[in-house]
Amino acid sequence: MVLKTSGDLGEVTISNNVISEIAGAVATKCYGVVGITVEEGGVIVEIHLIVEYGININTICKSIVNRVRYTIENTVGIKVNRINVRVEGFRVD
Repeated sequence: MVLKTSGDLGEVTISNNVISEIAGAVATKCYGVVGITVEEGGVIVEIHLIVEYGININTICKSIVNRVRYTIENTVGIKVNRINVRVEGFRVD
């Protein structure tokens, strides 16, 4: 899927890869990100996590959602419809 916006000066086309790379760059700064995809039908970001035992899961998920949404919307100028964070497991070191 390609996102298109147009204005008085022309049209801008943004590929899913750009959105994925931005979300990935932001989310990988947070601990435990495994993979990210952007689905068709709007900007929907899927984030899969493995968290370290003892980390507050709710807090880390909220932080990731806020950072990814802010960065995508302010860098690309496209509204993020939804960010799904899936905690797939935890790691004990």
